[in-house]
Amino acid sequence: MADIEQILGDLNKDSFVSLLKNIIGESKYVQNNPPELIPEEDRVVTHVWNSLLPYSTTTGGGPLIVNHVSYFPKRGNLIVEYPGTEPGKILSFVGMHMDVVTAHPSDWEFDPFSLSIDGEKLRGRGTTDCLGHVALVTELMKKLGETKLKLKSTVVAVFIANEENSSITGVGVDALVKDGLLNKLKGGPLFWIDTADKQPCIGTGGMIPWKLHFTGKLFHSGLPHKAINPLELGMEALKELQSRFYKDFPPHKEEQIYGFATPSTMKPTQWSYPGGGINQIPAECTISGDVRLTPFYSVNDVMNKLQEYVDEINENIEKLDTRGPVSKYVLPEENLRGSLTVTFNEVSSGVACDLKSRGFEVLCKATEKVVGHVKPYSITGTLPLIRELKDEGFDVQTAGYVVTKQEKQGTGIGVDQGGKNLNRSMGLMKDTSRSSHEGLMATYHAKNEYCLLSDMCEGYRIFSSIISQLEA
Repeated sequence: MADIEQILGDLNKDSFVSLLKNIIGESKYVQNNPPELIPEEDRVVTHVWNSLLPYSTTTGGGPLIVNHVSYFPKRGNLIVEYPGTEPGKILSFVGMHMDVVTAHPSDWEFDPFSLSIDGEKLRGRGTTDCLGHVALVTELMKKLGETKLKLKSTVVAVFIANEENSSITGVGVDALVKDGLLNKLKGGPLFWIDTADKQPCIGTGGMIPWKLHFTGKLFHSGLPHKAINPLELGMEALKELQSRFYKDFPPHKEEQIYGFATPSTMKPTQWSYPGGGINQIPAECTISGDVRLTPFYSVNDVMNKLQEYVDEINENIEKLDTRGPVSKYVLPEENLRGSLTVTFNEVSSGVACDLKSRGFEVLCKATEKVVGHVKPYSITGTLPLIRELKDEGFDVQTAGYVVTKQEKQGTGIGVDQGGKNLNRSMGLMKDTSRSSHEGLMATYHAKNEYCLLSDMCEGYRIFSSIISQLEA
């Protein structure tokens, strides 16, 4: 329905930049890194509320129903509803979060806590993740309120608190879902607006943070035959664990369909030991890392397998490969055996969006129309909140409108005009989807963060197209 898109028009750049300037001005106070930094999302809520209030039922100036929901002082969520005429017909934009990761001004080339403009670049903490999207969706809802467009569908925007840190719960979307405040959104597509590159992100990974602790026997390095070297034990045991993991959890056939940049992986990222002299073989060490798991495998299955691997290595530790003629993990004369244990921190599961849903179809059509091509992609980064929503029965699709480098048409998934026939794109370029998508997220959570105004303009037009298509 082209008339809907014509009425909604283009993004009001001046209004958007003015609102974003106010919101970025609050970014210092919405950094989320407890216990030191507890965000006050209501500072952002105030600017969104003030922008929408003239078009709300609160003032009688318009149809927007604005509901501020808070579970902790100064940490509110905002639900904004534009009522449609057909009961039960609904679509929603969710996930625009009002907290940000920390920024250290001394590391930046400009002030992270105020909006600065450099040509097309809108610079400051939160411009990409996710205060830019907060301002963008606010402008969309404002335009709906201004035009009083007659729609069959109810359009809902949910601005949330507490996305960037999970150590404190019951603040944001998890609490809204628990209280049933989003239940009616199950009646239609839910678009989670908190990713990058203007393309649909259709798959994310699960994460299993693990810690392996290795125990040996401390001794002088000049007498290594009297020691059990936990560093060597750690290296060999980890090699065995990784070999077993990749055998039991190989690349899954669905990963090609979803265009995942990588299969499931297990790798170390940290190594620590208690300290000591260079001539001292330590008594213990710890290796930590994570498993990044595509959503076609169960995190519980992986954890059970890792524990099984560890138990089997402990039972047969004398069979583990050693390093050199005196390297050993057992000292029979002292009745000592090296050992390892595994523990896990908080885990999360990945998501595979429904590629047959109406939401996916309209998102792809809108993206192709506005951007010129559509290449959905998947990565093993985590978005645990959308997994929870999917488990609750929501039709979740994800997208975002921040591109920080020249966009490429990389490999991913080809979607026909109907959004239904999926196939691997071939011949567009030789890079993998990892090259074409990960680079576009270069300023996410980084210093010198910025978004492009032109990308936000395209995001607005995609939203308009989605609304228009769902009227059919």
